[in-house]
Amino acid sequence: MATCNMASAAAGFVLTSSSSCVASNTSSSSKNCIAFPLKNNNRNSNGATVSTRLIVRASEDAAAAAAPAPAPPPPAPATTPAKPPPIGPKRGAKVRILRKESYWYKGIGSVVAVDQDPNTRYPVVVRFNKVNYANVSTNNYALDEIEEVK
Repeated sequence: MATCNMASAAAGFVLTSSSSCVASNTSSSSKNCIAFPLKNNNRNSNGATVSTRLIVRASEDAAAAAAPAPAPPPPAPATTPAKPPPIGPKRGAKVRILRKESYWYKGIGSVVAVDQDPNTRYPVVVRFNKVNYANVSTNNYALDEIEEVK
């Protein structure tokens, strides 16, 4: 095989074919080598310049061993787990406020949204017709702070 050298000035690497690659103990005839020469040459204890490089080799045997195994048959379609029932009142429902410190205590408002995350402390957003002292007409409440009005 002919030697094919591709040198990159930016990266400083050399691609080498199997004929110029250092012999190894494998019996495979086709090998690929990549050599990464270092820009800085080191000197050994005798003062001689020593060029170090990293050589990476791959053979077809390793590629054949790494070939993907045939895909297993697709699994049977799994049944989707049933969604849990929605928590809280539905959107648009009329609710009475049971939080004593609320401006709208014992007042009636309509549900704007209910957060379905069980970790949310105040999941129910309620809108009222009248505004409080801060000119706000909505507030969030916990599920135990409201009761649905028929």
